[in-house]
Amino acid sequence: MPAGRRPAWFRVPAPRTAVDTTYSDVAASVRASGALHTVCEEAACPNIGACWAGGTATLMLLGDTCTRGCRFCAVATSPTPPPPDANEPYATAVAVAGWGLDYVVLTAVDRDDLADGGAAHFAATVQAIKAATPHVVVEVLVGDYGGASAAAAAVDVLVESGVDVFAHNVETVRRLQPHVRDRRAGYDSSVGVLATASAVGSPVGVYTKTSLMLGLGETDAEVRATMVDLRAAGVDVLTLGQYLRPSEHHLSVVEYVHPDAFARWEAEGLALGFRYVTAGPLVRSSFKAGEFFRAAGMVPRGGGRPRPRGGQRRRAVPAVGGVAARPVLLSRWVVWRLGLFLASCQRAVDRGRFLAPLALRAPLEQPPRWGEGLAGGDPPRGGRDEQTA
Repeated sequence: MPAGRRPAWFRVPAPRTAVDTTYSDVAASVRASGALHTVCEEAACPNIGACWAGGTATLMLLGDTCTRGCRFCAVATSPTPPPPDANEPYATAVAVAGWGLDYVVLTAVDRDDLADGGAAHFAATVQAIKAATPHVVVEVLVGDYGGASAAAAAVDVLVESGVDVFAHNVETVRRLQPHVRDRRAGYDSSVGVLATASAVGSPVGVYTKTSLMLGLGETDAEVRATMVDLRAAGVDVLTLGQYLRPSEHHLSVVEYVHPDAFARWEAEGLALGFRYVTAGPLVRSSFKAGEFFRAAGMVPRGGGRPRPRGGQRRRAVPAVGGVAARPVLLSRWVVWRLGLFLASCQRAVDRGRFLAPLALRAPLEQPPRWGEGLAGGDPPRGGRDEQTA
């Protein structure tokens, strides 16, 4: 460990609840729901104020027990974690709709005990969120699925679910992989997963993303070579942050990387052709992901745009059925779509197909247009000025 106390650049201000109204709204909704947990709170992330104020949150799926044991991670491990909650995809969609988020990151522990590594569960959650809140950009941060063939099948399922961003973290440079990660993980397998996701997802508008931890003893030449490999694999987005030791039982920090060095890596990454690079001592994979997604001019699948954010309070609401809607009408539309999705889930349960891969490949039912099968006949009127991200 470096001698002395941590440098001053690790200090961040507490969230300004009186000013950052978006943060306050999300925080109140998360605590009121009680059904799900955010990585932001569970990991006591110092970036929680900045991310929530920007409309981004990271949710943990598939429980809190991992089947792997990486030396940098403090998550509990077991070869036989509890089975997944079959209702979690629907509960997640309901929570996201209530929180008013623009961008959600879905992540999970590794689940080598599941035949598909949890890919079908992730896909069902993405479909549920997209059915309830089509404007929300969904990023999945997943594992390597244990091998090339399994990873290829998982990537197919996730891309078909409607996800916008496929993320998998390489974590560190090639030389340090056996020292840092579980023996079942590896540099080539991780880069291979990203290459597969880029090849399958890019043609349909899915972006790929990865993250590196610095301060573990890597050299500049190794970081640079890793960045080149990632671009060759078709990765669109790169984040770089400082490794911080979660306890005395985990890997020691070799070096506290100066913010100026992170700035240089950001510039080099942009020169290599990444869509955007986020680098800094406190940067994590999902740090302000929604804001950087919009700032880079990236577009969700289907050619739409993420909902714009003006100032501290969100005033704009997305168009519904091609017509601008008032917030109260939007909430009814969300409830209607959730009801439709729940009904389709119930039919799948009755047929014994809930969460089966074949069921996930079937498209969700299309909602009727305003005035076709809805009471009242006329679409909602008025509500907002057009804004751009």
